[in-house]
Amino acid sequence: MNTRYLDLIDQTYYFPQEEFTLKDDTLQFHQIDLMELVKEYGAPLKFTYLPKISDNIQRAKKWFTKAIDKHNYKATYNYCYCTKSSHFKHVLNEALKNNIHIETSSAFDIDIVESLKKEGKITDDTFVICNGFKREQYIANIARLINSGHNNCIPIIDNYEELDLLGEEIKGDIKIGIRIASEEEPKFEFYTSRLGIGYKNIVPFYEEQIKNNDKVELKMLHFFINTGIRDNAYYWNELLKCLKVYIRLKRICPTLDSLNIGGGFPIKNSLHFEYDYQYMIDEIINQINKACQEADVPVPHIFTEFGSFTVGESGGAIYEVLYQKQQNDREKWNMINSSFITTLPDTWAISKKFIMLAVNRWEDDYERVLLGGLTCDSDDYYNSEQHMNAIYLPRFKKEKPLYIGFFNTGAYQETIGGFGGLQHCLIPSPKHILIDKDKNGNITTKLFSEQQKSEDLLQILGY
Repeated sequence: MNTRYLDLIDQTYYFPQEEFTLKDDTLQFHQIDLMELVKEYGAPLKFTYLPKISDNIQRAKKWFTKAIDKHNYKATYNYCYCTKSSHFKHVLNEALKNNIHIETSSAFDIDIVESLKKEGKITDDTFVICNGFKREQYIANIARLINSGHNNCIPIIDNYEELDLLGEEIKGDIKIGIRIASEEEPKFEFYTSRLGIGYKNIVPFYEEQIKNNDKVELKMLHFFINTGIRDNAYYWNELLKCLKVYIRLKRICPTLDSLNIGGGFPIKNSLHFEYDYQYMIDEIINQINKACQEADVPVPHIFTEFGSFTVGESGGAIYEVLYQKQQNDREKWNMINSSFITTLPDTWAISKKFIMLAVNRWEDDYERVLLGGLTCDSDDYYNSEQHMNAIYLPRFKKEKPLYIGFFNTGAYQETIGGFGGLQHCLIPSPKHILIDKDKNGNITTKLFSEQQKSEDLLQILGY
């Protein structure tokens, strides 16, 4: 009988995979020896593998180029990174190597844009798409950027008041977009997104506030589905409704030339993950092309705002199993040396699943376990992989340390967890490692931040 952890993984998944391989009995991630990383830096630790950011951007660009050529689409594609997924400078520096654009969501984002612009990472040709509900500081910062000559900054109107507020602050002409308030899936607790302006109200809004305003030029219609770009009736129905609005607007607004279809590409959350990105892009381009041809209006330039897709698959976390608690006849709790609530908050907040694998001891027998964090909170646990009812890991042995890795955790976890701030039960944030490649393709590592010390937390608390 095959009882090794390696046998379990081999018979459950297609393994090895592009990013996951095995060397002896140790897991490799993009040819990175994770146990060597642990030996050098210790655990717990978080890491960012920077080349994966550029890799995903280039993949998406190729898919769109192929679809545009296939359907003879007569407009351009523009890739935007939505900074809220990860604001870190190392992430933006890597992403901006790929001739992309930026989507912002709050006032301080503009300060980041201006900082990167001073360094030459962003130019006047870079589109800055400003989403979000805009109050005084955000309006002032957008106006400052536009007044400095950044004409490719396009604020997306989220409510009826914003246009007047922008007009008061911006000296010259204004290029704007309008966000559509999409209808949510039936399972949601509400019918219509709180973001944007309703389908039926967009054309009247244009005619009343924009059409005869010589200072304002409507350039973009912004469409975003909260559940992401998925091959289901709901998504295609909402896209069709969006296209009808675009066509109605285009017929009365010659300056409108861009359609922003937002973000929402899923990322790999299981070794069973399957998603046909090329098919979805082909069909989106085909639907837009077909609708515009039938209506005899020019097709729009396409913008996307990929956040998780850009940065999610670059991140990971490694923990050590400290101890095993046998709580009853059936439940064995493997206690990790950190907290899920603080380091992977989405596992607690929205029951999100990540790829979880043992880092070492793949030749050992396995057992069924539960995973618990260090906080004294009953919700600080990780209960299962998305495709399984239980977690299986190499059998706990106190004399043989066991390390486990969570992968594709690069989006949102640091900002939601409050990077550099207080943590639940004062469990410290782990150290963070940046992994890159040099000119010769060799792996390099650098410490980005140390594990939090008690002094850091006590200072915040006023002690």
